[in-house]
Amino acid sequence: MNSINRRSILLAGLGAAGAGALAACTNANSSGSGTALINPNASAVAATEKKRKSTGRQQKVTLTAAPAMIDLGGGVTPKTWAFDGRTPGKEVRLSVGDTLVAELSNQLPNKTTTSIHWHGIALRNDMDGVPPTTQTAVRAGSTFAYKFVADAPGTYFFHPHVGVQLDRGLYAPLIVEDPKETLAYDDEWVVLLDDWVDGVTGTPDKVFAEVRQGMGGMEGHDMGESSSPSSSGMEGHDMGDMSGMDMGDSESPSASASSSGGMSMKFMLMGAESDLLGGDAGDVKYPHHLINGRVATDPDVYTGKPGKKVRLRIINAGGDTAYRIALGGHKLTITHTDGFPIQHQEVDALLVGMGERYDVLVTLGDGVFPLVAVAEGKDANGFALVRTGSGSAPKPTVRPKELDGMIMTASQLRAADDVRLKSARADVTHQLKLTGGMAKYDWAINGKPFDMDNPEANPIMIEEGQRVRLDFVNDTDMWHPMHLHGHTYQIGTSGPRKDTAIVLPKKKLSVFFDADNPGQWMLHCHNAYHGEAGMMANVAYPA
Repeated sequence: MNSINRRSILLAGLGAAGAGALAACTNANSSGSGTALINPNASAVAATEKKRKSTGRQQKVTLTAAPAMIDLGGGVTPKTWAFDGRTPGKEVRLSVGDTLVAELSNQLPNKTTTSIHWHGIALRNDMDGVPPTTQTAVRAGSTFAYKFVADAPGTYFFHPHVGVQLDRGLYAPLIVEDPKETLAYDDEWVVLLDDWVDGVTGTPDKVFAEVRQGMGGMEGHDMGESSSPSSSGMEGHDMGDMSGMDMGDSESPSASASSSGGMSMKFMLMGAESDLLGGDAGDVKYPHHLINGRVATDPDVYTGKPGKKVRLRIINAGGDTAYRIALGGHKLTITHTDGFPIQHQEVDALLVGMGERYDVLVTLGDGVFPLVAVAEGKDANGFALVRTGSGSAPKPTVRPKELDGMIMTASQLRAADDVRLKSARADVTHQLKLTGGMAKYDWAINGKPFDMDNPEANPIMIEEGQRVRLDFVNDTDMWHPMHLHGHTYQIGTSGPRKDTAIVLPKKKLSVFFDADNPGQWMLHCHNAYHGEAGMMANVAYPA
């Protein structure tokens, strides 16, 4: 079978799901028009938390964010920031209904502030870890205790929500188990994907300082003007809040411009093209792509037995890279995405955008098999091994045929019956245009970059009890993984429940959710650099 044709047919659904007729929709006033927004510490937030089903058990962890020299294998030992000296950080695992009590100790240098966002968990608003909206950033030398009930089982992870710290080593898996789950398997392997730059060719702050100048720098534009807010898309990103970015370590824009007035290309990636992603695949050159904190030349190895069924929990913690992942010689059965079960679907490979998670089952063959995570469009890959028998390991450059087999996209998956939203007419529809581009690096939602100085400006207003429809309309030439905090949405009328979904260039994606978690919630592109440049908005309930 011609896999390209088959794949292109499958892809056709990605941007179009739930596009439906728009004639009857109500467009709410997104200007906020002076409406007071609910405070993250409001009584309604506490009341919603009390309604969550709790086991009464607490799990306590301490997470120390500090500089560390880590070992990525193959002699690669960068200096980065990590939780408790390791990347990924130690997995946090609890049962559904348990209360997580996590004390963050900030030991980062240069008065750098930080936070922890519990990605994908619909938790209480004041514990969501998003300065300045839901909390004050945690100052260097101080601590902050996060405490919340985790009432939805699934595969999650956690990371900072300050500056571009997401692209350092401060992340770890968070697994919420369901003791009543009927899924049968013999073992489990968490597979954490990441694109790595920190301490190797530069820092994420240096990357951002370069890319935020945009492509104009290469066309002989005066680089002096690129630091003006209007041309960089950085309106309102106050430099006080940039204390989350280690500016002492960052190059100034002028330092990364060449003497000719052009721009050095140390970090910006040109020509990354992917049919799967509808064109431009990414902005940033990464020297390494990691699986479980290991470089491809010195991989992580899972050891198992032939015939055993293993659950892979796949998490993309990257900053700018989608991964196409396959296990040589095996089919994958997708069982969950973003924590929620789907009608099982057998595929050859998966496409995982930043912030997305997929659970798959695989029945192991006999031998040594490559798990390959191709950095989509970037001519590089992450690599790990599955060993169940004797044999020599394949090379890290191997390309299993499964990578070009059937790749099912999220919008063609179907939610499991017990988690599908009840059929209901949307009470409110918000059209969210994804705007901006590489020329000025002015990424935004509805043409307005998020204002860190005034996070309550231009909110997307929703009210408790509403069925909300969001129409993502991607006006840009690039794909965006759009992540909603505090809720999970459904793609279209029967698609999977997710909190992060890929919106292809020049396409529309419609999603639905029930407004059942009062607060102020970020909605943003999970490309670390797009979000920081301004592709972020506040989805808020009125006070």
